[in-house]
Amino acid sequence: MRKLFFGIALSLTGLTACAQENKMVKGDNTEISVVQDKFSEIGTTKLPAAVTKAIDTYYPSAVINKAFVNSSQQFRLEIVMEKGKRGTVYADKDGDWIER
Repeated sequence: MRKLFFGIALSLTGLTACAQENKMVKGDNTEISVVQDKFSEIGTTKLPAAVTKAIDTYYPSAVINKAFVNSSQQFRLEIVMEKGKRGTVYADKDGDWIER
């Protein structure tokens, strides 16, 4: 009998936890930039000044090896750092970094 009472009490406790109302928290809106995969290669001289300035500011020893652009004016840049270290970074036309 004690097990039956304990089982009923445990079930009721579980049901009340599931019946709680979901509350939406209102906060700041977050803007997310999506990088599209369809990039076309362009010459490094055709990059906007804001993009080259961002590379010079954040990666002063980097050389832009290849540059690509998509229809949303987002740029994929293959860079070579000193000591041969390579990487790819993404930026928009204003020189802001895009997470990938």
